Amino acid sequence: MVFSLLCAALIGLVLAMLRGHAHAGTVVVVLAGILALGWAFMPLFFSAGDETLDPSRLVMLPLRPRPLVRALLVSSLVGTGPLFTVCLAVGSVAAVAHGGAAVAAGVLAVPLLLLVCVALARAVATANVRLLSSRKGRDLAVLSGLLIAVGAQLVNFGSQRLADAGGLTALEPVEAVVRWLPPATAVGMVDSVSAGAYGEAAAQLLLTLAALAGLMWAWERSLTKLMVTPDGSTIAAAGPAREQAAGGGLWRLLPGGRTGTTMQRTLRYAVRDPKAKSAFVTALAIGLIVPVFNALQGTGSVYLACFGAGMLGVQMYNQFGQDTSAFWMVAQTISTKRDAYAELRARALALAVVTVPYTVLVTVATAALVGNWAALPEVLGLALGLLGAMLCTGALASAYYPYSIPSEGAFKNVAPGQAGLAWAGIALGLLSATVLCAPLIALTIWMHVAGLHAALWVLLPAGVTWGLLASWTGLRLAAPKVARSLPEILQAVSKG
Repeated sequence: MVFSLLCAALIGLVLAMLRGHAHAGTVVVVLAGILALGWAFMPLFFSAGDETLDPSRLVMLPLRPRPLVRALLVSSLVGTGPLFTVCLAVGSVAAVAHGGAAVAAGVLAVPLLLLVCVALARAVATANVRLLSSRKGRDLAVLSGLLIAVGAQLVNFGSQRLADAGGLTALEPVEAVVRWLPPATAVGMVDSVSAGAYGEAAAQLLLTLAALAGLMWAWERSLTKLMVTPDGSTIAAAGPAREQAAGGGLWRLLPGGRTGTTMQRTLRYAVRDPKAKSAFVTALAIGLIVPVFNALQGTGSVYLACFGAGMLGVQMYNQFGQDTSAFWMVAQTISTKRDAYAELRARALALAVVTVPYTVLVTVATAALVGNWAALPEVLGLALGLLGAMLCTGALASAYYPYSIPSEGAFKNVAPGQAGLAWAGIALGLLSATVLCAPLIALTIWMHVAGLHAALWVLLPAGVTWGLLASWTGLRLAAPKVARSLPEILQAVSKG
C-alpha cells in the first residue's frame, strides 16, 4: 500500500504540474482511457490476487444478487488499485480544472472515474469467472508476462513515433475520440467546463452516469446467471474416438520408438503445461519483437535475428525440471548412458522442430525489413551456430544444475532454495555458449576485414555444421552425468 501510494502520488504530482500546459487535457484524457483498459483486463491476468473476483464461492450462501453487487462494489473500493486510481484522478483533475465550476465538476469526476473503473473490472471478471477458475484461466495468468513484455515494446515504439510526429500534438485525434468514451468522459467533463463548453460537459456527465448504470446492470445480470446456472466443467470430456486420435495427425510425422515418444511428450508439455507454454510463447514473441521493432524504428540490424535463436535456445536449460515429480517415470526408463543420450537427444530434437524454422523465419523477416539480403546467409549461419551451442550447454546445464519449477504461482519459476542452481546453470550456460560461438564470430569478422564479401555465404554451411557438432558434443558429455545422477536429479526437480 505504501509503495503504491508513493508511485501514485508521484504520478499525480507530475500530472498536476501539467496545469496550464497546452496539451494537459490531451494527456489526462488519454491516460484515463488507458487506466480504464487496465481495470478491464488486468483482473483477467491477475485474478489469483483477489479471491472475491470469483463470486461462485458465494453461491451456496443465502445472498441475493443486487445486495451482493452493492457489497462487492464497496469492498472493491479498498485496495492498492483504487488508491492508485484516486491519486491519478486527482492529479488529472488538478491539471485541467480552472475556475470554481471546473473544481466542482472535478469533485464529481474523481469518484465517478473510480466507480466506473471498478464496476468495469467486476463486470468483466464476473462474465469470465468460469474461464478464470479453469485451467485455461491459469494459462491466461501465466501468459500475462507476455502481455507485459509486448506492451513494453509497444510503449517504446509508440513513444518514439510520437517524438518523430511532433510530440503530443499527434495524440489530439486520439483524445478527440477517447474523451467521449467512459470513464474518460469524467475527466473530459472537467476539461470541457474549464473551456466553457457546458453543454459538452453535461453530455459527458450523462455518458459517464449511463456507463456506470449499464455496467452495474450487466454485472448484476452476469452474477444472477452465474449463481443459478450449473457449472458444466464436470461434464464428461471426449469419447473413445478422440482418445484414438491422440496419436494421429501431425504426431505421425515424428519418428518411432523412444525418440518419437519423448519428442511428443516434450511438445505436449509446450502446448498443455502452463509454465512450459508461457516460456515458449514468451520466447517466440520477444525473439520476433526485438529485431522487428528495431527494424521498424530504423535502428535495427540484421544481426539482431540471432536474438530470437538465443531466446529459444534458453528453453533447453533445465529440461528435467519441466517434468517436476513426474520425472521418476522417465527415470525408470534410463539405466545406461545410451538411454540417457537417447532421452536428451529426443528433447533437443523436439526443441529443434520449433526453433530451426522459427530462426529461419525471423532471420528472413529481419533481412527483409532492414533491406540487407546480402547478409542473410552469414546471419542465418551465426544464428543456427548459436542455437547449436545453446543446445549443447543447455543439455549440460540440465544434467549438472537441475532445479524444480513450482506448479503454483504464475511467476514462480524456481523452487525456494534453488535460485542459486538456476542462476548458475543459466549464467554458466550462456557464457559457455558465447565461448563456443567465438570461432564463428571471429571467422565472420576476419572475412569482413579481409574484404571476402563474395565468400560470406560459406558461413551458412559452417554455422549449420558447427551447431550440429556442438549440440552432439553437449549431448554426449551430458548423458553420462544423467545416467549416474538420476536420484539426485529426481530429488532436485521434485523439490517444488
